[in-house]
Amino acid sequence: MASRDKTRASLEQTLQQLRDVTNSTALNKASIIVDASKYIEELKQKVEGLNSELGITESSSNSQIHELPAVTVKTLEKGFLINVLLEKNSPGMLVSVLEAFEELGLDVLDARVSCEDSFQLEAVGRESHKNDSVDAQMVKQAVLRAMKKEE
Repeated sequence: MASRDKTRASLEQTLQQLRDVTNSTALNKASIIVDASKYIEELKQKVEGLNSELGITESSSNSQIHELPAVTVKTLEKGFLINVLLEKNSPGMLVSVLEAFEELGLDVLDARVSCEDSFQLEAVGRESHKNDSVDAQMVKQAVLRAMKKEE
């Protein structure tokens, strides 16, 4: 009996919190939940409106919001792991990125590239012996410049 009262009190408290968050004036459970559903839909519309103002779109295959181009560079023991994702490929993109690596003095040890619709690159680069002052931020900036050059 005591656990039933505890559960009921917990439910009442949760419903009251839901009423407060959604500014609902409803008194019964079903109406509170309907108001909460409407509130969630309004929030979704606001988010979509703000995203469209900012030019952010949702990928149809993934509901997460991506900022593109996405360039990540991780420092490895002897070199870098470079990941590049661009929504749309353009002719010469791969060449520009590889030229940027060459200008930095990076030797590409391993790479996977897809240039069909989008541009995706995963590469492992190592500094050549003549240049040992390159850091991850320099690599990222060089790749971003190369990508802008080809857009």
